[in-house]
Amino acid sequence: MTRLRSAVCLLAVALHALPVLATAAPDAALVTSLQATMQQHIDRHRVSGLYQSVDLKTGTLRKLAPGTPHPKIFTMGDTYVLCADMRDEAGKNINVDFFVARRESGFVVFQSEVDNREAFRALIKQGKAVPLQ
Repeated sequence: MTRLRSAVCLLAVALHALPVLATAAPDAALVTSLQATMQQHIDRHRVSGLYQSVDLKTGTLRKLAPGTPHPKIFTMGDTYVLCADMRDEAGKNINVDFFVARRESGFVVFQSEVDNREAFRALIKQGKAVPLQ
């Protein structure tokens, strides 16, 4: 009987929270547009099928295979930040952050940061980048 009561209480709390959860979810059309913008950027900048980036610390040219986009999107005022894991030639996951701005007809990626996650984490910690709600 205690389990049944607990289950009923949890269900009641969950049902009560549904309207809040529904309003907290990002706009599906916005999310789709932002993700499409990131994917188009990656596709347009491929060289022989790979996304290339120069490691400015070492001078090494990295050739990255597109991988898995992260589901969470962040905002920095009017700027959005989307992230994806890509794979280097050794198969290691490399995080890439894409900074996206709205323009007249849609969105544009104006900056990408390859394997520089600490810088973005600092923006989150400072409250300058927050999850899209």
